[in-house]
Amino acid sequence: MALLIETSNSYARGILRGIHRYLREHRAWTIEMPEQGRGAPPPLHLGRWRGDGIIARIENPRIAEAVREAAVPTIDVSAARLLPELPVVETDNEAIVRLALGHLLAAGFQQFAFCGDDRFAWSRHRRDLFARLVGEAGFAASSYPHKGGRRTASWEAERAGLTEWLRSLPKPVGIMACYDQRGWQVLEVCRGIGLGVPDEVAVIGVDNDELLCELAQPSLSSVIPDTDRTGYMAAELLGQMMAGRRVAAQQYLIGPLGIAARQSTDVLSGADADVARAVRFIRDHACDGIKVQAVVDELAMSRRVLEHRFRRLLGHTPHDEILRVQIGRVAQLLAETDLPLTVIADRAGFKHAEYMSVAFKRQTGLSPRQFRQQKK
Repeated sequence: MALLIETSNSYARGILRGIHRYLREHRAWTIEMPEQGRGAPPPLHLGRWRGDGIIARIENPRIAEAVREAAVPTIDVSAARLLPELPVVETDNEAIVRLALGHLLAAGFQQFAFCGDDRFAWSRHRRDLFARLVGEAGFAASSYPHKGGRRTASWEAERAGLTEWLRSLPKPVGIMACYDQRGWQVLEVCRGIGLGVPDEVAVIGVDNDELLCELAQPSLSSVIPDTDRTGYMAAELLGQMMAGRRVAAQQYLIGPLGIAARQSTDVLSGADADVARAVRFIRDHACDGIKVQAVVDELAMSRRVLEHRFRRLLGHTPHDEILRVQIGRVAQLLAETDLPLTVIADRAGFKHAEYMSVAFKRQTGLSPRQFRQQKK
């Protein structure tokens, strides 16, 4: 069988883990899994391929046509529904949106917005569900890009659009991002223009990409999809089709597991104005190479008191927060530039690239070079 599923994001990798779990519990299949990026064209040989079955994220017309030409049992795991004649196993978008909105409502927000990516049908679907459910709760929601708008071609133009949109929103506002990468971008823009998170803008994403969420500044709350069950069910249905049993060409929806709550929606931290000020100071100056004493001096309080209040509200120390911001900057520069490690270390506030590499691997489980290879 063939797997046309990218490995570049945590959602797709979760699906692959579910497929693997099914294969461990049942008779193993011979797997062909060509290297596949999100939205990439299909392998050239797919239309002529004569295997026994396919599980694919069918997200563009070229893959759809190649899968149709292959004419073998196929399960779709994309919300795009480009081949409605196929069974599709996907996340339950309404359940995801209800969970995210409920989290923001429970935090006390009464003003809401949705930040989407209109390249994807599932993002547009989540945007519309969010607007409807916010309306049913008695409120209104803004959206970005505006309905009918198009995503811009460059991050510079995108940043400018997000900046204008975020500045225009009434505050405080709870924002649902269509997925974690979009949530990361919202947090980056908020940090760049001085909007306080979560006291002015709270952000929740979707997919719970743990590495991305933990390295965001501040760390990003996210809805946890049940990707393992999605992959397992896709493999189970394909097994039935390959055995000659009929599987209905319908949506098989998988609900989310819950929410991983992190700092981006932790409005309780706003209950301690000194800690909130300390966090903002750290986020602004961590990459200048500051030590905890600089934070103590800024707040004019003892280190012992500061660390106690930090631990009570955030669960970690000011030193941990400084390091987390630095590691987040390292990750950004590794993903977005080809700068050498010595330059990245300097820009993230580390005196030595060797220490930066050790700290980065301790935090992420990957060396800087391994992380950069995954992101390219």
